[in-house]
Amino acid sequence: MSSHTRALSASLSASLALALLGACTSQTSDDSKKHTRPGVATGTIIGGTPKKGGTLLVLSNQDFSHLDPTRNWVMPTMDFGTRLLYRTLTTFKAAPGKKGSELVPDLATDLGKSSDGGRTWIFKLKPGLKYEDGTPIKAQDIKYNVERSFAPDLVGGPDYAQRYLADTEGYAGPLKGKHLGSIKTPDDRTIVFSLRRPVAEFSYTVTLPTFSPVPAAREKGVQYDLRPFSSGPYKIDSYARGKKLVLVRNPHWDPATDTVRKAYPDRIVVQQGLKGGQIDDRIIASEGADASAVEWADMQPASIAKVLPRPEVKKRLSAEQTGCTDMLALNTSRAPFNNLKLRQAMQYAVDKSAQVTASGGPALNDIATGYLPPALTGGRPADSLYGKTATGDVKKAKKLLAEGGKPGGFSTTITVSTGDKTRAEALQESLSRIGVHLQIQTVDPSVYYDTIGDTKHAPDMSISGWCPDYPSGSTFLPFVFDGRTIKEKGNQGNVSQFRDKAVERRMDEIAGMSDPTSANQAWIGLDPVIQRKSPAVPLLWKRKPLLVGDNIAGAFGHPAWTGQFDFAVIGLKDPSRNKG
Repeated sequence: MSSHTRALSASLSASLALALLGACTSQTSDDSKKHTRPGVATGTIIGGTPKKGGTLLVLSNQDFSHLDPTRNWVMPTMDFGTRLLYRTLTTFKAAPGKKGSELVPDLATDLGKSSDGGRTWIFKLKPGLKYEDGTPIKAQDIKYNVERSFAPDLVGGPDYAQRYLADTEGYAGPLKGKHLGSIKTPDDRTIVFSLRRPVAEFSYTVTLPTFSPVPAAREKGVQYDLRPFSSGPYKIDSYARGKKLVLVRNPHWDPATDTVRKAYPDRIVVQQGLKGGQIDDRIIASEGADASAVEWADMQPASIAKVLPRPEVKKRLSAEQTGCTDMLALNTSRAPFNNLKLRQAMQYAVDKSAQVTASGGPALNDIATGYLPPALTGGRPADSLYGKTATGDVKKAKKLLAEGGKPGGFSTTITVSTGDKTRAEALQESLSRIGVHLQIQTVDPSVYYDTIGDTKHAPDMSISGWCPDYPSGSTFLPFVFDGRTIKEKGNQGNVSQFRDKAVERRMDEIAGMSDPTSANQAWIGLDPVIQRKSPAVPLLWKRKPLLVGDNIAGAFGHPAWTGQFDFAVIGLKDPSRNKG
């Protein structure tokens, strides 16, 4: 999935950040310690167990990109949607650390049953499932939502259905009454998927919002984004885009059917359009309703000095590993980056240490040496193919520029979200060392991936990121570098527009492997092959720093949601402090 998190925009000192992170941990799993540097621990749970009631306040600098489950494939919106508004066939356990990666049934009675060597998957729905109006949730509604993901107007969402389902050639969704034969619903509680090839990990695939129910009678096309029909514990009371979203309880959600979501608050209010520093100050002060608030986007580096001297505030910080890779995507579809030598020059030209500084310092970031994050390579970072100097190699970069026919450099463009402007300026300075002039354009975070996903108008470069949807290389490299996945609009993954037949053939070979261990090693082996072709520059492996008010309980960064709070179990210590 795309990682759409607001980047930190100024420098942190390593010593201050290490002290901060070392002090904010109350519970740490042994497993998480194996993959972290000294002084930085994961698995934090803040505030104990919540009590039922009250209003949870979410303070945000941005609107959601999409709440329509067909179009929701950006973190942390996917966490918000699948934990609060709609349920999927399976989901992840609500727990920090390693336990949070465990798969559990959600709408389904189990994790699915496969046959035909993994080409056919059958799921049975639990009895008693209902929508917000009390009508029953049916298997046909899940089929309908999966079919919606093929509609050309409903772009931006997960495309696993297009990749995995059999007999989908030319299918354009159900809006004109056509349906897929590769999804069958023999009765209201049974859904059968026929796949074009064996997929041993399909139980993980159906955790995605594509596999949540949408009744055909509620179809509103692109307007469904504003008011998805709830199958989860909350429903939308009001939504003013860019300003405020209010959720209230869904009275027909039955906790007896749901082992994951606790639905502690009575109401959840998301205030949008705030400035990051303003959000930090409000939660640090923790006065009135803000004591019951959490922040949506990353804490600002400028707030560090306000947090470190105060232990009672430090303990309210979560800083989990995201498991994602940030990259500088190079648009290979046109000049200048249809030239391999110029792309390779960028690998040496970028000062990655400056990216670390602009993103919050070394305690919150590691320099990425490959595309696959350590979470997919057994915890061991990839060996860099382009040297070990964090500041880059200007001499080698200039040599490659000359070999590419641009000895004096060239002019190029980058589009970034407003929160990444400082990172873009750091890139601008890096590239100026070799005579490359970078023009920066910024857009609002809520439309960023829609902007760079418009392939006809895409910039030369963009800062993008990718997070595995579940722990498999199959959810990473094919989505970012398979040229057959490029879409004219809503091009979420392969923003480099990279097309390479040899790479695609190898991806198909790995996808056909029946042994997951062998396939994983093959994905790891493909990483340096793609690096040599240089469609993107790996930049960072990051953590996600988030603050909460002093009335918040049950808050932790979830591994499946790239370090964002798990909204399934967050709530208030004392609901009477915020009933509004």
